[in-house]
Amino acid sequence: MALALAVATGPLLSACAPDEYLAYQSDYAGHEPLRVVGYPSRGSLDVVQQAVWRLADGDDEALADLAVDDTSAAATARNWVSTFGVAARGEVTADFYDEGSTRQVVVLYFAESGQVKEIEARVGDDDTWGLTLAEPDPAEASAKPSWAPVEPGGTGSRSTPD
Repeated sequence: MALALAVATGPLLSACAPDEYLAYQSDYAGHEPLRVVGYPSRGSLDVVQQAVWRLADGDDEALADLAVDDTSAAATARNWVSTFGVAARGEVTADFYDEGSTRQVVVLYFAESGQVKEIEARVGDDDTWGLTLAEPDPAEASAKPSWAPVEPGGTGSRSTPD
């Protein structure tokens, strides 16, 4: 009886798989793995992974959709894709700084180009994780952070030494 029930309901349950899960699986299979240093939260890791995938895809609209505030999101996303899109197709390491329960600074290291980008993941007003996209000036969007170590994990993923 249990076997018959499982066989009968199996197709129904699998047909109800959320589109988000299938999209994630497709994204995961279609991109380089993100290398991670530090201590991300589940939410900060997810939104940073999505951002790197959108950069690699050259999809500034989908990147802008990750913003917690729409004010400068579209211009910032275009700047980031223009500056880091090609580099995001290769090896990327994300160094997550400090504690990430509601906000986390992340430094992205693009191995092939040697570029470095500081981003901020945080919980928005709707209680979901997103990115602060507030760099409409191309020079600001492409600037290397002056405080970040040369290599990922160089400060033990702490913004201030212990």
